[in-house]
Amino acid sequence: MKVLTAAEMREVDRLTIEAGIPGIVLMENAGHRVVEFLEKRFAPLREQRIVILCGKGNNGGDGLVVARHLFIRGGLPRVILLADPDELKGDAAANYRMLLACGCEAHREIPPEARSATLVVDALLGTGLTGPATGRMLEGIREINSGFPLAKVVAVDIPSGMPSDPGIAAGEIARADATVTFTAPKAAQVIPPGCDRVGELIVSGIGSRPELYRHIQLDLIEPAMFAELLAPRPPSGHKGTFGHALVIAGSRGKTGAAAMAGLAALRAGAGLVTVASAQSAIPEIAAHAPELMTEPLRETESGAIALNANVGAIMEGKSVIAMGPGLGRHPQIAALVTSIAESTTLPLVLDADALVPVFGGGTRVLTPHPGEMARLTSKSVAEVQADRLGAARDYAGDHAVTLVLKGQRTVIGFPDGRVWINPTGTPALGTGGSGDILTGMIAGFLAQFPDRPDQAAGAAVYLHGLAGEIGARALGEKCLIATDILRFLPQAMEECAGVPHRL
Repeated sequence: MKVLTAAEMREVDRLTIEAGIPGIVLMENAGHRVVEFLEKRFAPLREQRIVILCGKGNNGGDGLVVARHLFIRGGLPRVILLADPDELKGDAAANYRMLLACGCEAHREIPPEARSATLVVDALLGTGLTGPATGRMLEGIREINSGFPLAKVVAVDIPSGMPSDPGIAAGEIARADATVTFTAPKAAQVIPPGCDRVGELIVSGIGSRPELYRHIQLDLIEPAMFAELLAPRPPSGHKGTFGHALVIAGSRGKTGAAAMAGLAALRAGAGLVTVASAQSAIPEIAAHAPELMTEPLRETESGAIALNANVGAIMEGKSVIAMGPGLGRHPQIAALVTSIAESTTLPLVLDADALVPVFGGGTRVLTPHPGEMARLTSKSVAEVQADRLGAARDYAGDHAVTLVLKGQRTVIGFPDGRVWINPTGTPALGTGGSGDILTGMIAGFLAQFPDRPDQAAGAAVYLHGLAGEIGARALGEKCLIATDILRFLPQAMEECAGVPHRL
């Protein structure tokens, strides 16, 4: 599902109008979509005490359409126009006149009896906001946030006060229990902190053809994007059909990370998994699961894999290599990772201690959390988090790698400038080993589908988050542990077969 910036949305609207759909029709369609949602979610509407707060721009015009349709259907919405009617222009002014013509009154202030509203429609400010809200709009936002204690709030297109693009300074933002947005999600609605303020996000078409924005490089991941990876296997398939993942991980005292990564690759569907680790760590790794094959490697005195370990020999016949979980910070590790990356065109998945600068030469997937990303880019964590989309896009493009920037709404950057945003996940995934599981899952999907690396990474990230959500519902956010992700992964895969998308 495409995600648009404010400028891209304006261009889509312009092209739609140019193609023959007048702006006033787009506004009418937008109001209709909001009314349809209200009727579906809050029926019967005649029993709701509805207040509609409108500003002077096109977002306010959408709200006036909502008010008119509720009124002519027998409702009694209280319309509050927080602007002088003379300030209304164009389509918004036309809809104000139509509202009055059908007999519905518009107030300039909120009457005391409206405080008991059960439903508030926020149509104060739209996607054109370029800075913090001020004046009467700020007053209206504060009213939404504290003046209607009984009300559910539905935002029209975007909660008032929220910039539609990341990185723009925001002031106070209206709370929303649901947001009905038009044509496509807006960038700030699907990444933190905005994704926490929109409530349920409903995307509704108002007449713009998808061809007008199909070229956009920002997408929200949905199961349809990787559905073919979850299709039934051919009857003639066998363990050799589904790839052989090599996991180079672990060290003395850090065997669990290597075992979890290996198990995750298996659970994601790899036909075979070999875990190669320091010789002294192998017995413990093997004890975790009999399905894992193991390869002992030369080790340093501290129990880390040595630089002169004979890794080249065990790479033969493998489909993908995952490195990092539990390797430790021994100085030789970075040199080992670099030498492997330079010596093979096999897909590589790098995490944790294996996160060193590498460049293309095959599929290279790096999976840093914000702290590791800061180390890779010589930036602060705050700088990385302030522009997660840009950080992932820039690093992926500069190094010709796929960059999976973990965290709330994990971001995947690709070498050609595309960015995917993952809508699944839960704070329950903030537990030791969760990243090791993701590394193994990506490797498992790449082992099966080395010719579809983008889908493999997207599927692993989406399913990892969804399995965490399902597990958190079953066990509670505090009780979920990393291996529970694998316990609930089959249910996540099954759910994806019937769910078109998540917002």
